[in-house]
Amino acid sequence: MPIDAAVALAAEPRSGEIRWDRRDVQLYHLGIGAGRPATDPDELRYTLESRLQVLPSFATVAGAGSPGVIGGLSMPGVDVDLAKVLHGGQSLTLHRPIPVEGTATATGRIAAVYDKGKAAVLVMRTEVADAEGPLWTNDAQIFVRGEGGWGGDRGPSARTEPPTGEPDRTVERPIREDQALLYRLSGDYNPLHADPEFAKLAGFDRPILHGLCTYGMTLKAVVDTLLAGDVSRVRSYATRFAGVVYPGETLRIRMWRAPGSIRVAVGVVERDDAPALADTIVEHS
Repeated sequence: MPIDAAVALAAEPRSGEIRWDRRDVQLYHLGIGAGRPATDPDELRYTLESRLQVLPSFATVAGAGSPGVIGGLSMPGVDVDLAKVLHGGQSLTLHRPIPVEGTATATGRIAAVYDKGKAAVLVMRTEVADAEGPLWTNDAQIFVRGEGGWGGDRGPSARTEPPTGEPDRTVERPIREDQALLYRLSGDYNPLHADPEFAKLAGFDRPILHGLCTYGMTLKAVVDTLLAGDVSRVRSYATRFAGVVYPGETLRIRMWRAPGSIRVAVGVVERDDAPALADTIVEHS
């Protein structure tokens, strides 16, 4: 079996130094659609170094995303075909606001391996701390088609009851044709998002947008719309990637307020609200 759960779970964590600076932050923000309109004061806090703040989802690419999703596929006990891999979900916990520039230690390990029958799910946990203490914890759920069925633990269900009633806010965010090409410069060079031939091998008629790009675009919309543009209010952010998004499409982002949290559903306008993100919650102060 290409995934040996016992070996993967017993493997020593991998640690390494990561660094980022203002340019990395600005490039990430541009990759998730910031800067439109370019002179809008609300956009300048994502693009202009003198006003710069860090959207918390930058944590998924800081230090080029190391060790990250692709790094998890090289851990002991894991030997899979990249064409069978999809990013199933992502959760992020912020321990304090992310500085505009930083040096930190990222420690990654396989925290869980689940048997979903027709697929396996790896939970790759990355904990990041600097000299002042913990910064953030990332959990990436890595879905590997065709690698389940060995009788292992199915794991918890990531699905929650969908929000009811009319959303408090709905916004639409267009995706540029070159969005995936720009976003991948932040560190995720999976050819699924750029190479048409590789995309066909993976079962798609053309390259798809990174799930984490949709993830970042959605958080930015929530912060800008319901959190007064204050990134420091975000405490955690979790989602399940429910469907593919293609460059050139439009995201419809619906938001429901709850005490201390915002429930979110994201669909694709051009495909009758085909789901992109589901079971999405932003917890905030």
